Amino acid sequence: MFYHFAKFVCYLFLRFICRWEVRGREHVPEAGPVVIVANHVSYLDPVAVGVACPRLVRFMAKEELFHIPIFKYIIKGLQAFPVRRGEVDRAALKTALQVLHQGQVLGIFAEGTRSPDGSLLPFQAGAAVLALKTGAPLLPVAVKNTNAIFRGGRIRVTFGRPLKMIISGRSYTPQEVQDLTSAAYQEVKKMLV
Repeated sequence: MFYHFAKFVCYLFLRFICRWEVRGREHVPEAGPVVIVANHVSYLDPVAVGVACPRLVRFMAKEELFHIPIFKYIIKGLQAFPVRRGEVDRAALKTALQVLHQGQVLGIFAEGTRSPDGSLLPFQAGAAVLALKTGAPLLPVAVKNTNAIFRGGRIRVTFGRPLKMIISGRSYTPQEVQDLTSAAYQEVKKMLV
């Protein structure tokens, strides 16, 4: 499978070229749906998180990437799927829900874009909505120095403890979405220190 081959090649790159470090891998649930919510500082982030995670991660990726010749085949082979930013993308939402209902890992960069200077931007609420809608835990992940690999930075991926709000037999409220989003933001912020 292309995903596993690419993961092995990227592992070699991260391990031997980028002085890669992974912390908290034991926090990744072994089975069942999971929503990874991570910060985003470079195009290398999905590679670093995907290789660090012991499970296959299906990332949402901005739609524009799927229009780049050759690259679109690579990211499709890595099982990413497109999302239109700045609007409600029902097709991406449907795919994300299918990923979670199938017990898989969904990867979302909650800032919605790369941070130009590496500082943590506010998180958008989509990851929390998907977690609450499906009952999947939200797994905060902090990615550090992927934007500094050629300046001697050591790439670090840190998995936090899963966050879960129990919503039994009722729909979630906007406040619960905000609370879960804020909790994920604070966990990532803490792990970036």
